[in-house]
Amino acid sequence: MKKLFLSLVLVFTFTSLYAAKVDTLYVNSPSMNKQIQVVVITPELQEQNNEFPTLYLLHGYSGNAKSWIELKPNLPEIVDEKGMIIVCPDGKNSWYWDSPLNADYQYETFISNELVGFIDNNYPTIKDKSGRAITGLSMGGHGALYNAMRHKDVFSTAGSMSGGVDIRPFPEKWEMSKQLGSRDENMELWNSHTVINQLDSIQSGDLAMIIDCGEDDFFLEVNKSLHEKLLERKIDHDFITRPGSHNGPYWNNSIDYHILFFDKYFKK
Repeated sequence: MKKLFLSLVLVFTFTSLYAAKVDTLYVNSPSMNKQIQVVVITPELQEQNNEFPTLYLLHGYSGNAKSWIELKPNLPEIVDEKGMIIVCPDGKNSWYWDSPLNADYQYETFISNELVGFIDNNYPTIKDKSGRAITGLSMGGHGALYNAMRHKDVFSTAGSMSGGVDIRPFPEKWEMSKQLGSRDENMELWNSHTVINQLDSIQSGDLAMIIDCGEDDFFLEVNKSLHEKLLERKIDHDFITRPGSHNGPYWNNSIDYHILFFDKYFKK
């Protein structure tokens, strides 16, 4: 009986050690003059003066701040295991740009400035780029690399899962023309707002990058093109293709590889 009681106590103690806190809150965006919903997952057991690395995790088109916690329900367990804060903002269907046409869609400024500032001021983060990663799926993969390449003073490591890393082959898709205008009439804007044309702003070593895409994904070719251009410029990166399509099961698996990559980077 005593052994059974002791076992139950140990099980309860072990379970209580892994109980990350999930906050759903609204963060003010001065650039857009509105509140943005954000989900923040933090390790539950925090020693005084502890500082944690932060992963900014971006959803895809038609998603929201809660998309990732719904896609990957065990994110809180991962947060406790890795000792990492995860931040999931609602990016609407913005592609995480500052839209030149729509003042309500200034999501580059929000992600890489306003949100980072808010999180650093309110959570026990490592307040330096060495402790910040950013990744996402599909539209969010584009947004993660786009923001990281343009703000390498803010992020030191970045990833993309099935990312739309070259938007130009898809002029009628996913409301991009609402933020940039039609491609044929605004080609300069489309050229300047696509990830694959941001490579001149980085050199090897500026960002630790992991990029992956499923072999049956409609974004596979643009990801391969990005990989080739990175190789041409001798910019170090991890590039992975594996069986899979543009769907939840692929991303549920893919995020594990990204978190492992970032955890290894933070601990090196």
